[in-house]
Amino acid sequence: MIKRASVSLDFLKPIIELEYQIQQLGKMSAIDKSLFKRELETFEQQVLHLKNEIFQALTPLQRLHLVRQADRPTTLDYIPHILDDWMELHGDRGGTDDLALIGGLGRLNEKTVVFIGHQRGRDTKDNVFRNFGMASPGGYRKALRLMKHANRFQFPILTFIDTPGAWAGIEAEELGQAEAIAVNLREMFSFNVPIVCSILGEGGSGGALGIGIGDRILMLEYAVYTVATPEACAAILWKDSKQSLEAAEALKITSEDLKILGIIDTIIKEPLGGSQADPYQASMILKSHLVLELENLSKLSVKQLKDLRYQKFRRMGTFYEG
Repeated sequence: MIKRASVSLDFLKPIIELEYQIQQLGKMSAIDKSLFKRELETFEQQVLHLKNEIFQALTPLQRLHLVRQADRPTTLDYIPHILDDWMELHGDRGGTDDLALIGGLGRLNEKTVVFIGHQRGRDTKDNVFRNFGMASPGGYRKALRLMKHANRFQFPILTFIDTPGAWAGIEAEELGQAEAIAVNLREMFSFNVPIVCSILGEGGSGGALGIGIGDRILMLEYAVYTVATPEACAAILWKDSKQSLEAAEALKITSEDLKILGIIDTIIKEPLGGSQADPYQASMILKSHLVLELENLSKLSVKQLKDLRYQKFRRMGTFYEG
């Protein structure tokens, strides 16, 4: 995994300061291992305790800022650890190859699967290259081509969601952005193979839904999933994007809120400090859940699979008035 520069967040600064002190003490005790040993152990315990306190009390907006960090693992960081013998496939057979949405074939525990996921950049240059993970109509049509291939050859589908939203440029609208996403929603309901969706970071609006119809929806612990960004919501409702904190609370964007609401099925525990703290461990945890979900789904008949998928989404948004 390529290291990426990351701007430190305000709520992480106490941790960074303690880790810096540990680093300096470590340098001072490099010659004599016994020197500052007790102080080092004390600081390490303090860092662990502080991390636990901070990450257990993250607000929805802080979670959003956390998953927007440049060092947060992306789809291409997870895939090599989760899949064996994987290869990326390109193009929508309509003349475009959107680099903000990738896909291909791989093997998960000796079983061939098709994977599709949003891909953010690793730095400014790469973000421009990847259009900041915001897919175009061509990207969703490429995803649909790969999913149809999976359906034809009976390969399970794994999708990895990590986007602030679909590309909202004029050209995207001219090329049929809404239609491309809508067709994906319709077609994903019709597929005969298991579909497992994983929300890795920021799952935004229709851009996320374009590959988000699944039999099981998994969500990383600190990820967010929302109909609109808190900034956009605040600007629309209150004409003031500075009220994004209130908007984030009202939108119910966290994994815990969405699990209660029945939008997602499983919360995937992240390493302390988030997936960026240990991408390999985060990949292994996610892989174990994907293997389990596919094993369970493979036991269902095609009719059971499609009926459960339909009922799952029909239940979303229902409520009762007292």
